[in-house]
Amino acid sequence: MEIRSFRAYRFDAHIVGDIGDCIAPPYDVIDANQQRQLYEKSPYNIVRITRGKTTSCDDEQHNQYTRAAEYLMQWIQQGALKPDTREAIYGYVQDFEIDGVAFERLTFIALGKLEDFGRTVRPHEQVFAKPMLDRLNLKRATSARFGLVFMLYEDPQGVADRIIQKAVAQKPLIDFVDDQDVRHRLFAITTRGEIEAIRQMMGDKSCIIADGHHRYTTGLTYWRESGNPAAAFQMMAFTNLKQQGLVVLATHRVVGGIEGFEPREFLLRLTSGFTLMKIADRSDPRSKESAKQRMLATMRTVHDRGETPLGIYTGDGTFHVAVLKDKSLMKAAAPDKSEAWQTLDVAVLQKLILEGLLALDEERMGNSDFVEYIKDVPNAIDGIISQIDAGAKQVAFFTNPVKMRQLVAVTDAGERMPHKSTYFFPKMYTGLTIQKL
Repeated sequence: MEIRSFRAYRFDAHIVGDIGDCIAPPYDVIDANQQRQLYEKSPYNIVRITRGKTTSCDDEQHNQYTRAAEYLMQWIQQGALKPDTREAIYGYVQDFEIDGVAFERLTFIALGKLEDFGRTVRPHEQVFAKPMLDRLNLKRATSARFGLVFMLYEDPQGVADRIIQKAVAQKPLIDFVDDQDVRHRLFAITTRGEIEAIRQMMGDKSCIIADGHHRYTTGLTYWRESGNPAAAFQMMAFTNLKQQGLVVLATHRVVGGIEGFEPREFLLRLTSGFTLMKIADRSDPRSKESAKQRMLATMRTVHDRGETPLGIYTGDGTFHVAVLKDKSLMKAAAPDKSEAWQTLDVAVLQKLILEGLLALDEERMGNSDFVEYIKDVPNAIDGIISQIDAGAKQVAFFTNPVKMRQLVAVTDAGERMPHKSTYFFPKMYTGLTIQKL
């Protein structure tokens, strides 16, 4: 992939105060409550641009996109956002813990040349149409890019990793801890030799989009419709596949709105293609926590021996693990897909259960009234269980995280995983660098 250094627009602490108060998670993980909190955190928080509030008075001339453009212009005029004086590649370091184990993820931010999907750029999962239009409207209004497209590349020599580690000795441009206790640090790499070393290393690399499929695809569309030569290069964050700090967590599904849904009848129908293991008896709800843990442990054990398990919760403390009986069921359901795709937990869930048993089409799977996609953050599973117990949703499905070898195998086959298959933790935050076109 062809990459370039650039002069990013960044928040100026002399104007905005604590730059950490201006940074936000990616737009697609911000709910209404967090949106409100970010608005209150700082008048310069980037959420005003990337996930701005809507009003009942909005129309084509006045809406969240036109307001985003106004905020961007005002902040630049006020000096709250300024371009760096020198071109740089930016080292982005994230320190975090999972289950008491410390990790460090090293990433560099640069401009990458946009190309149609193929050998150089490979998507790994399907996307929904609605977010695509949303991101395109934001680009059209602002002529800028705010969020990072998260790209994976493979370099056993660790050329960029060593350069980023060297940059860590400098004073960081940004250093803050988010509400998930992830530390984010940004460093400028401006030495010509180091920039050239990274550029040459990336020259023959093929990249997988880990996160930011909507941003990448709308970047292509915007470049072609605008005719702006600067738009041919998009701001991206690149992480080496060989790093220990590359962590993938699961994304679970919570389903509701199914007319006539009855748990016992659903589980009975499920036995035609799956072996069901009951983890708890609904007569003893006090065992719910231990049953949940046993379900998750059973899922991991079955997954590790090469089978396809799904966790299921239907309420009243009753958990099940459903294990696919016969791989030929997936060959029949998705004959045009590779074996790597057919054996994914999320693919089995989508084809045989969501589409097959529950008759959910793509439109409904993209509608949160029917399917919610819940990232496996702390307490997420307990929140899912509470939704089912309260009757807000009807059934929950739990999956194991996709393994990196599975992700590579699917993309090598030129395929995409189902929607919301992976959750790379932690997220690449928005507002660290801005690409103004």
